Amino acid sequence: MKTKTAAANAGNLIMTGVVLMLLGDLLFALNDAMGKWLVASFAVGQVLVIRSVGAFIVLGPMILRQGPMALFRVEQKGLQFIRVFMATCDVALFYAAVAYLPLADVMTFYMAGPIYIAALSHFFLGEKIGWRRWLAVLIGFAGVVIALRPSTAMLSLPSFFGLAGSLAFALSLVMSRYLRSTSDTTLVTWQTIAALVTGIVLSVGHWQPATLIDWSGMLLLGIVASCAHLLITRSLKLAPASLLAPLQYTLLLWAIVLGYLLFNDVPDTQIIVGAAIIVVAGLFIFHRKNLKESVPTEAVPPDGH
Repeated sequence: MKTKTAAANAGNLIMTGVVLMLLGDLLFALNDAMGKWLVASFAVGQVLVIRSVGAFIVLGPMILRQGPMALFRVEQKGLQFIRVFMATCDVALFYAAVAYLPLADVMTFYMAGPIYIAALSHFFLGEKIGWRRWLAVLIGFAGVVIALRPSTAMLSLPSFFGLAGSLAFALSLVMSRYLRSTSDTTLVTWQTIAALVTGIVLSVGHWQPATLIDWSGMLLLGIVASCAHLLITRSLKLAPASLLAPLQYTLLLWAIVLGYLLFNDVPDTQIIVGAAIIVVAGLFIFHRKNLKESVPTEAVPPDGH
């Protein structure tokens, strides 16, 4: 009886993790569209600085509640640093890419993130995958190559930014799962501080005057982003990374819709074909995960931390 109850509780926590991931993805899509609008007029560094200040509007009360000193009592400081570094690279590289490329194009590169996560989870999280899923990983990479337009854009700097940013994003998610005993507040606070410092460095000599609407937009960007980070960080503590990864594909749908509505961007054939291959490969990985494996009850902490 206790085993059934524990399994039911674990299932509820996993479902909660799925819902939180979907909500976090929606907020990230809004964050991405707002970021594209802002970096069209302002330097990436300036946007990062004000975005980080806005994030502390949400994080401030949470830091006070858990106690500021708790930020320094963390497990495995080396891995914490790697995660913060990867999360910072993800944000900076995304804004650098989206300043020059359509939103849907950049998000297609980011859709490779779940493919990376499936491979990385095999090595770092002990979430083993078989030869069929390894084949799907390779097919997913082929989709990335098609989306990169090998004849031209593969060598372009914005495309490199998008590809490198997607890898950094995947690594940061894997590290979040690995460091799930660290509080959400601590994880998001340190990556926000790192983004603030990076923004200050990048904005030297590139700071521009802005209107009240622009300042408000950059602050709101931070609020939306921090909420999205908190939701996704929490979701990764409730469910396996390889299970949640395919849900990231909803970002592509939102990117296409918002890109068309706000920027009149329409994806070309190669982007659509590449994205379709990536999504199919990722969904196959998700399917095999459900078919071949079950989530052990002991893998889900009973209190969600």
